[in-house]
Amino acid sequence: MQNNDPQSPGAAPPQGQPGESSTTDLESLQARVAELEANNAELLETVLREKAELENQRRRLHRDLEQARRFANEKLLNELLPVYDGLESGLAVEGGDLASMREGINLTLKALLKVAESHGMAQIDPLGQPLDPERHHAVSMVEAPGQAPGTVVSVLQKGYVLNDRLLRPALVAVARD
Repeated sequence: MQNNDPQSPGAAPPQGQPGESSTTDLESLQARVAELEANNAELLETVLREKAELENQRRRLHRDLEQARRFANEKLLNELLPVYDGLESGLAVEGGDLASMREGINLTLKALLKVAESHGMAQIDPLGQPLDPERHHAVSMVEAPGQAPGTVVSVLQKGYVLNDRLLRPALVAVARD
């Protein structure tokens, strides 16, 4: 038996038939797939670059943070060096009278307080003020004629605040009721 069918399996479809449009559709779909794969590869490369950049930024930030921790006190210590030098030179003096030594110690203390104040630290010296339990620690009560009860009459140890935050309360004696 002979196949009289105009479209035999090995023959190409005649022009204008549905088989030709499926070939062009297939070619356009393959081109579209290739385009999307290229786009996908490009996006993947961008994501990998961004990920690497974020990792590098994280490492830099960690390194900078570590450096900041290690050298955070550099400015303070640099400002304390003249105080240190003053104490050393005062100890190196042989002889000398008590008044000049006292004056040298007083100047060194003032320099130290100036450095501390420039970094936000302030003294609490509550002499003559009412007792403030938030900033003062009463260690004794004494008879103090002429003073109102609860008034600080002597300061045993000054207190300190750092930027309005209590570092150490002042140790005080207060007038008895």
